[in-house]
Order: sequence, then C-alpha cells, then structure tokens
Amino acid sequence: MRPKMSFFLFPVDSWSITFSPDARFLATGSHTGKINIYGVESGNKETELATRGKFTLSIAYSPDGKYIASGAIDGIINIFDVATGKVIHTLEGHAMPIRSLAFSPDSQLLLTASDDGHIKLYDVQHAHLVGTLAGHGSWVLSVSFSPDQAHFVSSSSDKTVKVWNIGKKQCVHTFSDHVDQVWAARYNSDGSKLVSIAEDRAIHIYDCPL
Repeated sequence: MRPKMSFFLFPVDSWSITFSPDARFLATGSHTGKINIYGVESGNKETELATRGKFTLSIAYSPDGKYIASGAIDGIINIFDVATGKVIHTLEGHAMPIRSLAFSPDSQLLLTASDDGHIKLYDVQHAHLVGTLAGHGSWVLSVSFSPDQAHFVSSSSDKTVKVWNIGKKQCVHTFSDHVDQVWAARYNSDGSKLVSIAEDRAIHIYDCPL
C-alpha cells in the first residue's frame, strides 16, 4: 500500500510525532527541542512552538485538543496552550530523559515516564504534582491511561508491564512475560485488553486483570 501523502520533501528534524485529536495536524518533536506543527492536508508547517529544553523525546496532544505536552532529554516537560502557542507550565520533577507522556481521557491529568524509573502524575490545569509512583527497576518507556481513567499501564526496560490504580496510586498487577525491555503497552478501546511489544520481538495480548 502506497502512502496517501509524502509531503516531507526535505529533511525533517523529528524524533516523536502525534496527530491532533481532529487529525488535522501533526505535532513533531525535534532534536533542537522545538515543536513543529504541520497541516495534514497541506503538508505545510503551520507553526513552531519554542521550548527552553533540548532534544524532544516524547510528545502528546490532550484529547480535547487544548494542550500539547513535550518531554525532553534533560527531564524538562513543557505544556503548551494550543490556541496561543505559549508554554503555560514547565514541569521539572524528573532528572533524566522523558520517554513517554499521556493525557487522561478528560484531559485533566498528565502522566510522565522517565529514565529515572519514576512515573509522575500531574494536574494539567494547575501543574500540581498529584503523585509519584515507583516500582519499575529501570527506565520507564511508556505510559497509557485506561479508557475509564481508573487505571493506567506502564512498560519498562526492566522487562515488565505494570497496571496501576490511579486513585490509590499503587501498582495492582505486574506482567513479567517478556525477556527484554518492553517498548510500549496500550489498552484497547474498551479497556478489556492490553497489548505490549518488546525488544524480544514478542507481542503479548492480555485480558485486563481488573
């Protein structure tokens, strides 16, 4: 199958990428730290969001389309107001690279995952730290909310996938079936199943334990 559009006719400085919720735009994170916004239909760069950080490793749009969060190699997280293009919050709770970011389905919470082995949960509107969760023995490579926002899943280079209760801020289940670092874990649309993929070239699908 051929791509519908290949509009990058020049080298693109990008490491991470995500669609806007309405699929009209692509946000990309760059080695320079800047966030570039491209129109999907036009292929043109619509705008550029400046950060004080360095190499942007991770990026996420909020489901309501109001915010973009970016995570940098120096541990800095910026939250942008999409309407104004301005940074509204800078979060400095991590000391190592930010591998993954995830907004809650209602766009009110932000999960951050770092090489420091910790996961942090922030109130997006006020930038308050809601909690710091520890349990992985190495880099946390991905985080993702369940559709009902009651739980989230994380994966790590410690070869595990963990399910967490958001209200209790506790790990409630650990899957240890992979034999190498687990790059990503995600819920299906109704939250009944989880899928994980790892460096061991295995994909595991699980029935959610809760």
